[in-house]
Amino acid sequence: MLLDTDRSQLQELQQLVRELTSRIYRIERAMGLEPAPADVQPQSSVQPPPPAPDQGQPQRLSEVKPIPHIPPPSKGLVEAIPETGLESRIGSHWLNRIGIAAVLIGVSYFLKFAFDNDWIGPAGRVSIGLLAGIAVVIWSERFRRRGYRAFSYSLKAVGIGVLYLSLWAAFHVYGLIPSGVAFVAMLAVTSATAIMALSQDAEILAFFALAGGFSTPVLLSTGQNREVQLFSYLVILNFATLVLVAIKPWRRLLMLSYVATVLLYIGWYSSFYDRGQLRLTLGFATLFFAIFAIAPLIAGQPENEIAAFSAVPLFLALVNAGVYFLQIYAMYEEIDKNVTAWFALALAAVYIFLSRQMRRQSPGGGVAGLQLLHLALAIGFITIAIPIRLDAHWITIGWFVEAGMLLWVANRIRSEFLNGFAAGVLVLGIARLLLFDNFYSTRLIFNSRMATHAVAIAVLAVVARYGSKRNDERGQIAAASAIVALNVLALVALSREVSDYYAQKMSAVRPRLGQWNRSDRPSFREMEIERDFTYSALWMGYGAILMVMGFWRRSAFVRWQGLLLIAATIVKVFVYDVSQLDRGYRILSFIVLGVLLLAISFVYQRDWLQLGGAKRAGREAGDA
Repeated sequence: MLLDTDRSQLQELQQLVRELTSRIYRIERAMGLEPAPADVQPQSSVQPPPPAPDQGQPQRLSEVKPIPHIPPPSKGLVEAIPETGLESRIGSHWLNRIGIAAVLIGVSYFLKFAFDNDWIGPAGRVSIGLLAGIAVVIWSERFRRRGYRAFSYSLKAVGIGVLYLSLWAAFHVYGLIPSGVAFVAMLAVTSATAIMALSQDAEILAFFALAGGFSTPVLLSTGQNREVQLFSYLVILNFATLVLVAIKPWRRLLMLSYVATVLLYIGWYSSFYDRGQLRLTLGFATLFFAIFAIAPLIAGQPENEIAAFSAVPLFLALVNAGVYFLQIYAMYEEIDKNVTAWFALALAAVYIFLSRQMRRQSPGGGVAGLQLLHLALAIGFITIAIPIRLDAHWITIGWFVEAGMLLWVANRIRSEFLNGFAAGVLVLGIARLLLFDNFYSTRLIFNSRMATHAVAIAVLAVVARYGSKRNDERGQIAAASAIVALNVLALVALSREVSDYYAQKMSAVRPRLGQWNRSDRPSFREMEIERDFTYSALWMGYGAILMVMGFWRRSAFVRWQGLLLIAATIVKVFVYDVSQLDRGYRILSFIVLGVLLLAISFVYQRDWLQLGGAKRAGREAGDA
């Protein structure tokens, strides 16, 4: 009997522990404190009996360890647990907001009725508003202490809004207080809200404080130009935002602060700015840019060793740089565009400095995204400065030089990020060279077009060299692409020189006023035939050079380019030259082409590269 009694009590204790454990998990899951483990399952009320103890060693009740008493959760705690379902969200949040709005509407109707009937004078109306706002804020603390934080913050939003509107009415509607007093009073409301946010660790209250702070200049506006006062106040407010973000991880406040600053700046600029205020406005714009350039560095630091920062610092850094440069461009567009180029270079230097500072402070790569973004902004501003400062083909040359420098730096620090930017700038320069640049020169070979092509070819040669030294697939693809682009640019440059040479000769015999002289027609036709033959000779000669280089460097890739170019030349000779060229040029084309093909064939037949031996060795290795 004693053993049966002990076993029954033990089962009751085990069941009590299971129920308490399940209840604790439900509470923690509902409060969002800790996710419930996957292996915890609700236990059935009916449990299988534990295995019978060994009859040789009977288990006594006194040997069972006592289980501490765990009190059930208090009623207030259970009521404060927020539910995550749609019904609970509607009941606790939306009905709360609708109720607050209904109360405010009802009270506003009553006050309007009282005001219309002169029951309450202007001073009384403002006093009622101020007292009501303060009372609502104090009343909201009672709900916060009971665990109803969302409801408490909703009441605080109403109270703070009533305070701002009452002060606005006292100044703007009734003229009871001067603007200075109204400004100090609104600043006090903003400061008190910020202090509450810090003391209660509530980001939403900090949001209310900033919203009220940035609304103050709008509420107290008199339509006059007060640039210094407005922008000085915004500078102080933005510094206060930096302090809040440095103390608390409230990065979203930076977005509110930046957007509000930009909107107020645009509103003032569109209404009051003129060229006489250039220096002062530029100084404030630069100060705003500096504040929000530093802000990502503060917000981008991880909160602890494993926490990653959000995308807010990255977005803020990107938008801040773009908006500031657009402002500079708008202010100097009609004065001197070259100044904007120097500003772009200065911004590039700033972001290079910021990138280096972050690299030194965080060598482990904790803020790698922001560091790379700063480097990308620096490259972008350099790329923008080149077309603003330079003209015509100098823009293309500048981009090629920039691509070469980026490539050199990327290989020194082994950065694929910079390699990608170098490739992008290089493609941009090649596209401009082939599609947009127009060159006119009476001098052959030694002219600006050949110089631009030479710079492009040199950069592509550097790309091919660096790529060939790498052992990965990406490097080999880059090297191969650079070699093909190099040969295409060289062939295009030489072909354009041939075209210009004959264009200059033909311009001397072109008909004037649409009439030909009989003696000029044969001469013009002879020049066209010479030009077409020169194209064929140039392509065959370049193909032969590629073949020689391929044999010398033992590069099948280069030899295949030569073979393809020679094949294109063969098609031109047989399809076009046979029907268009004069007999003498036709004979010469076929003889030169035949000699070239026989020479190439002889080299392959002699197997100077031992290609046949390599294939036989491969087959023998496969047979073995």
